[in-house]
Amino acid sequence: MTRMTRCALLLFASAALCVGMLFGCKADAEAPAGGAGAGAQPVDPPLLAFLSRARSAHHIADEHEEAKDYDKAVDVLRQLVKGPVPNQESPRPEVREVLADTRARLADLESQRGNFDAAAKDVEIGLELVEERTYFRGHLFEVRGILEDRRAKALMDEGKGDEALKAKQRALSAFEASMEIQAEVINQAIPAPEEK
Repeated sequence: MTRMTRCALLLFASAALCVGMLFGCKADAEAPAGGAGAGAQPVDPPLLAFLSRARSAHHIADEHEEAKDYDKAVDVLRQLVKGPVPNQESPRPEVREVLADTRARLADLESQRGNFDAAAKDVEIGLELVEERTYFRGHLFEVRGILEDRRAKALMDEGKGDEALKAKQRALSAFEASMEIQAEVINQAIPAPEEK
C-alpha cells in the first residue's frame, strides 16, 4: 500500500472522528441548559475509539514498514483486525471500510514477504466486508492484482512457467475488475447533466 493510500485512510478516519464530535457538540448545543444532554457523549464513542485505534495502528505499521520490519507491521495490523470491533456481528459501514482497507494493506505486506496464500485470504476477508461497489472493494481487487503479479514473478523464478502464467492472468483479471469498480465509483460522483 502506498503512503498516499495510508494517508487517505487516516484522513477518512479523522473526518469520521470530526463528524462524530460535531454530532456530540450539536447534541450539547440543543440540550436544555443543565439538562440531561449537558456534557453528552459523542454519538458513538466505541466507533470513535475504533477509528482512533485504527489510525494509531497504521501509524505504527508505517514506522515498522519504513524500517523494513514487515513482521512487526503485520503484527500490529493483525491486532487491529482481531478486535475489539464495535458491533462485531453487524459493524457500521465505517468500521467495515477501515477493516477492509486494513486487510488490503495486510495482503500487500504479506505478498511482499512471499506469503501469497495468506495475502489472498486477507483479500477474500476484505471483500466479504465490503460487498458494495465502492473505492474499498475496488482497492481490494487492485491489491489482489498486485499480489498475483508478485506470485507470478516468484513462480517464474522457481521455473514454474505454467503456474506463473495462470497467476499473471489472475492479476490482469483483478486489475480489470478494480478499474471497472473505480470507474463506477467515479461515474456515481459525477452529477447528471441538467435537462433544458
